[in-house]
Amino acid sequence: MSGFDNFNTDFYQTSYSIDDQTQNAYDYNNAADPYNNRPYGNYDYSQQAGCGSPGMMQPQQPYTGQIYQPTQTFTPASAQSVYGSSFEDEPPLLEELGINFDHIWQKTLTVLHPLKAADGSIMNETDLAGPMVFCLAFGATLLLAGKIQFGYVYGISAIGCLGMYCLLNLMSMTGVSFGCVASVLGYCLLPMIILSSFGVLFSLQGMMGIVITAVIIGWCCFSASKIFISALAMEGQQLLVAYPCALLYGVFALISVF
Repeated sequence: MSGFDNFNTDFYQTSYSIDDQTQNAYDYNNAADPYNNRPYGNYDYSQQAGCGSPGMMQPQQPYTGQIYQPTQTFTPASAQSVYGSSFEDEPPLLEELGINFDHIWQKTLTVLHPLKAADGSIMNETDLAGPMVFCLAFGATLLLAGKIQFGYVYGISAIGCLGMYCLLNLMSMTGVSFGCVASVLGYCLLPMIILSSFGVLFSLQGMMGIVITAVIIGWCCFSASKIFISALAMEGQQLLVAYPCALLYGVFALISVF
């Protein structure tokens, strides 16, 4: 054991002391940071507030608002400025749907008055509100006479509109849309409603019924051909357009009579 004690004594013998460590650490800090020459107690912290370097943190401004009531920084736009100046400036619903009662009334008067000149700008519109009403009225008058012919009315109307559409596109230079053809043929179905109304009151299979039927067919085909001529600028071709129209309305007349 004496040898081991002598080994420990020889191992810890050194000339290094704790005072030398403190002095070396202080000298290293002064050599590495030349700005740290003054003691911590003599450092002037008031100069930091006036420093304008971007790396230094600026003092925060005090909060001037109220608690639970933050200052509003965004003003939302009102619904009136987003969707328009006013709801009164919006067009009516019927106008957006393409239903114009003034034009419907003018087209109806044009059909009822065959000698009246047709307005081509109005007749060239695709208006199916009036024709749908007239088709329903024609089927309703046939129903009052004991004839359930709604399927035939709509079927013959579709086939007739398709045939007239192909024929008018071959005959005219400008061309025509299918909606315009359906609109004109539907409006000109109005005299046929008068014929089916007569069929409710008396039989149309006699001589007087044949005369009335012939007049109604001529009325329908003359009105339709007049409108097509004015809308498509087909001067001198009214008889050519009136013939297929007479065939179409003749089929509707046969449904009304028989």
